[in-house]
Amino acid sequence: MSRHESLNRRSFLQGAAAGGALLGLGLRGGLAFAADVTGAPKSGKIGDFKISLAEWSLHKALRAKKIDNLDFPKIAREEFGIEGVEYVNQFFKDKAHDSVYLKDLKKRAADHGVTNVLIMIDGEGDLSAPEKADRDKAVDNHKKWVDAAVALGCHAIRVNTGEHYTPTEVTKAAEACGALAAYGKEHKIHVICENHGGPSSNPDALLALIKAVGSPYFGTLPDFGNFPKSGGKYSIDVYDAIARMMPFAKGVSAKSYDFDDKGNESNLDFGRIMKIVTDSGYDGFVGIEYEGGGLSEPEGIKATKKLLEKLRGSEYHA
Repeated sequence: MSRHESLNRRSFLQGAAAGGALLGLGLRGGLAFAADVTGAPKSGKIGDFKISLAEWSLHKALRAKKIDNLDFPKIAREEFGIEGVEYVNQFFKDKAHDSVYLKDLKKRAADHGVTNVLIMIDGEGDLSAPEKADRDKAVDNHKKWVDAAVALGCHAIRVNTGEHYTPTEVTKAAEACGALAAYGKEHKIHVICENHGGPSSNPDALLALIKAVGSPYFGTLPDFGNFPKSGGKYSIDVYDAIARMMPFAKGVSAKSYDFDDKGNESNLDFGRIMKIVTDSGYDGFVGIEYEGGGLSEPEGIKATKKLLEKLRGSEYHA
């Protein structure tokens, strides 16, 4: 969902390992494997992964009340043939502690053979706010969504890290995010950060925050497209940015906008990105998040799914 001092790569990875941030993230090769991740991957096979659907891909239909959050798992399976779903809290904002509602939603997903992957959280406060009272309130606001993730059987919540940190000053944000990650650990729920505007879309700042928290329950959700632009073009190397985020990834967001006549994404080299994902050791869910205007929401979802399926197991040529 749309909303930059470069760390030395070697010292960053060494510091992250010392902080334990790489532990428990499901990397097949650990630190040595992750150190090979680069934004300019070598030719080779793109690995296996599962496909999920981010609810934001249907936000227009949801806001127009054409569909309801409770029907999301059924729609994902029956209309798109997708086996995992990523919820957005604003579409069931008052239901975080509604046990009847959450039980119903979980059953609907199970009935359709759909995995509840994660919940994307918006509007619950700035985890990097200057005042401690505001940060504490934001942490408390997010805790109920950790509880909801437990009830739904999700493995993570995606949070917004806030607006008040930089690549060189993350102390306050790390304090709050660390507290939330500790709560997540108690409940076996990962707290993950998407590049989602503000400091989070600056990989230097986001990775400094990840390193400062240093918890295996605090990771990243690399989004293919949410990086700063200037004059309609990306102002940073998005492939390098994704590669730097991937060693800490507990989810991947396949953001798509437009497609050419061969079915490739017009703005982003999906093959290159998916090879980066493969090289990181990640083989979990890759969430479709269509956000374009050229196709309808259903058409955009289908086009993105078709592209990901074409790439899965294919040979990438550098």
